[in-house]
Amino acid sequence: MGLKKKLLSKYLFQILNIYPPYLGAGVKSKKLNKEGTKVLVTMKLSALNANYVGTHFGGSLYSMCDPFYMLMLMQIIGKDYLVWDKSASIEFKKPGKGKVSALFEISPAEVEDILANTKDGKPYEPKFSVDVLDEDQNLVARVEKTLWVKKK
Repeated sequence: MGLKKKLLSKYLFQILNIYPPYLGAGVKSKKLNKEGTKVLVTMKLSALNANYVGTHFGGSLYSMCDPFYMLMLMQIIGKDYLVWDKSASIEFKKPGKGKVSALFEISPAEVEDILANTKDGKPYEPKFSVDVLDEDQNLVARVEKTLWVKKK
């Protein structure tokens, strides 16, 4: 792996914090462990991500959750695998106000399952779910993601 890729891999979640769509919406991400299996994403309510009625715009709630499972899994299982987002859905539970957060986690058991199901070269479609919570830990939205994974 070249220096550029090593740096990108090491600092990916910090780089996302200055990615223009996330910077504008106020989305912040932080890798919580060196393995990259836990990432916390937050977004404060502002004029740039509020809807007409003054709560979090649904598109921003989805956007703050969009790439993380794919990016995390790519870093966890490495360059010998193709990882793509296949599908996603979001279910809104209550209006989001203030700061919202989503904790993305990929367990060792999930990684083992993915590796076992792709070892023969066939694609596999693991499913992940993340809750978007407000500051009082109330459920604002639930995002479901399906990835597409294949050994190269």
